[in-house]
Amino acid sequence: MDKKHIEQLASSETAGLATRNAESTQQQIDSINDDDAFYSGSLPAEVLRRVNALRNLQLEHHNIEAKFFEEVHALECRYLIKYQQLYENRCNIIKGIYEPTDTEAKCAFDGEDNDEETTKPAEDENKGDKVVGIPEFWSLVLKNSDVISELIKEHDDEILKHLVDIRLKMQDETKQKGFTIEFEFTPNEYFTNTILTKSYELRMGIDEHNPLQYEGPEIVKSIGCQIQWNKGKNVTVKTIKKKQKHKNRGTVRVVTKEVQTDSFFNFFSPPNAPEGSDAGGEDTDEVRMLAADFEMGHLLRDSIIPKAVLYYTGEVDDGEDENYDAEEDNDEDDDDDDDDQDEDDKEDHETHSSHHHHHASGGKHGSGGKTRGKKQSGTGGSDQPPECQQQ
Repeated sequence: MDKKHIEQLASSETAGLATRNAESTQQQIDSINDDDAFYSGSLPAEVLRRVNALRNLQLEHHNIEAKFFEEVHALECRYLIKYQQLYENRCNIIKGIYEPTDTEAKCAFDGEDNDEETTKPAEDENKGDKVVGIPEFWSLVLKNSDVISELIKEHDDEILKHLVDIRLKMQDETKQKGFTIEFEFTPNEYFTNTILTKSYELRMGIDEHNPLQYEGPEIVKSIGCQIQWNKGKNVTVKTIKKKQKHKNRGTVRVVTKEVQTDSFFNFFSPPNAPEGSDAGGEDTDEVRMLAADFEMGHLLRDSIIPKAVLYYTGEVDDGEDENYDAEEDNDEDDDDDDDDQDEDDKEDHETHSSHHHHHASGGKHGSGGKTRGKKQSGTGGSDQPPECQQQ
């Protein structure tokens, strides 16, 4: 089997997983009482026995399918190694470490006029202000993503100008499979970290609690990292003032309090998974935030990192995904609801729900696509992988 056929195989499977990612949480909710409805029917005993035999065959099918997805994941890991040299070359051009030759800067698939523009020396009127690399490349890439741009607030802009690379690492150990996304920053006044990380842990096999619900690999945990903010530079919190009246004396005092506020950098503090065996069946804010967080990881991994330059030029975006379009109306309603709330009502709620307020679907995802709530167990942002400690 040649490379083209292998990639077609992987892409067809990952495309199928993308649709299941967006629907998995709702399907889990809708199917809670499916078994009870089935068994409450009036099937004859002998027919029910045959149906159960078919269900056992289905379980065998799921077991084979799980093996298939394990091989697909291993294949993705092997091909990531092949892509790495391309990513390193891209990084060196963006940072200004390497200057492309005329041959490398000429795109044969573009028109001749464009070729002439890109290969001729630039006439720089201000020769003292030489541009190094491609300034703010990754900042514009993220802003050109319909999904991620909703997370980026005005106070994030200056920090994202220091973002010089986003890269992917894959894990394919026997006991741990998943991926990690690394964000590299130049030294800045906001935090001391040079690398921020977000890790996602995959379960490739069948959930023993719901063996017949298997739809492919699923993310079971996401782990952020601790951002070492400099004093007064934490853009994920804001200070509010609130008047308090003494119950007896009637005197009024003004107190200040830090509360969570919207920011792209809340991405590195993922929500905790709901606890309890039935948590996944609830259509709660926590479940929706987890689904959104997981889909964000897939979007970065499967679209934004490999196609960064196309996001930069605007030749591709993630807004064509019909799942995202379906969520847009809901976001508008959410915004209207937020406008109706006063500051006092919001302050206690913001610490839980203001971050990760983005679409809960997205992209063309690879293996590890499911976001079923029931087994989204884990510690959310409480664990810190070693990469997060780099400064």
